[in-house]
Amino acid sequence: MDKKKICFIAQFPPPLHGLSKAVDTLYNSKLLNKFTLEKINIADNKKILMNLLLIYKSNADLFYFTISQTRLGNLRDLLILNLLNIQHKKCLIHLHGGYYRKLIDNDIPKWQRKANIKALKNLEGTIVLGESLKSIFKDLIPDNKIYVVPNCVDNEYLMSDKEFDLKIIDMKKKKIKHILYLSNFIASKGYPEVLRMAAIEKNRCQLGKEKEFHFDFAGAFFDKNEEKFFFSYIRENKLEDYVTYHGIVTGDRKRQLLHDSDIFILLTRYPNEGQPISILEAMGNGLAVITTDHAGIPDIVRENINGIVIKNKKDIAENVYKRMKQIEYKQFANNNRKSVLKKYTQDIYVNNIYDLFLQIIK
Repeated sequence: MDKKKICFIAQFPPPLHGLSKAVDTLYNSKLLNKFTLEKINIADNKKILMNLLLIYKSNADLFYFTISQTRLGNLRDLLILNLLNIQHKKCLIHLHGGYYRKLIDNDIPKWQRKANIKALKNLEGTIVLGESLKSIFKDLIPDNKIYVVPNCVDNEYLMSDKEFDLKIIDMKKKKIKHILYLSNFIASKGYPEVLRMAAIEKNRCQLGKEKEFHFDFAGAFFDKNEEKFFFSYIRENKLEDYVTYHGIVTGDRKRQLLHDSDIFILLTRYPNEGQPISILEAMGNGLAVITTDHAGIPDIVRENINGIVIKNKKDIAENVYKRMKQIEYKQFANNNRKSVLKKYTQDIYVNNIYDLFLQIIK
């Protein structure tokens, strides 16, 4: 029996970010053995005409399409969706974020909004990252065609049971807890607040208190102004002994950083946020989590169960710093580890998508 063919219309790395990493993980999984896969990389919008031609020529049984959450990206997506519709081809879209509804309701012209509504009617369905994100497609796609598939922790970034057990033992002995910010440097993701927390820790130590926290940052700068602010703040507040910037980390360096850290912090209000893979990676490596009730995060982090969820936007740095000193590390670490092994492993993610592909093709 011939394998069914699935065409990925998606952003593949580079650059490496949450969406491209998730796509790459899925494409290079057991799906390669179960289906005939082809890829159309839409990361470069300058290649839109060539990509449209490839889509037109493809005889795939199903098109798996990761849609954009920007105005220009949406125009590209409409061209692709309309081409697929004209050819009566099956299409399943995957939204790796939480901004799409606001985009089409508030940020684009009426004609473009109507074009989106029309295009969505012809889909086989849509995938969102969490139950709280299903409302994005309410009244646009039938409820029974809105599928929830959470993100996952890639196998390479999931510590072993033995490593986890040793980490729990060592956690009791650590005098200085390491706080990890692992994300792109975008102000709305909350890194300035984490810097302010480092300044609070320094000021406390200057009063004769012992150092309790060290702040580790890793990720990419896409804006020179963000990079200038970050390093200027460290220099002007003399935080060199309290802050370490590790650059862009992957592979062994990333695994080691997750292993050595105790608390993961992402105070995000980033408009395009969906369900940060970095939070799941932290959970799988025995970190407590401090984050916000934003986008799909409440589906994976629950207040006082496996982390701290910040709702009040006022004096965030001061409030988080105070609460950080009261964290039940062992409880949060154990709950996070159990949650990842039960719901968010790479195998679970791939199997969920595999089952969905089969369901739609049949």
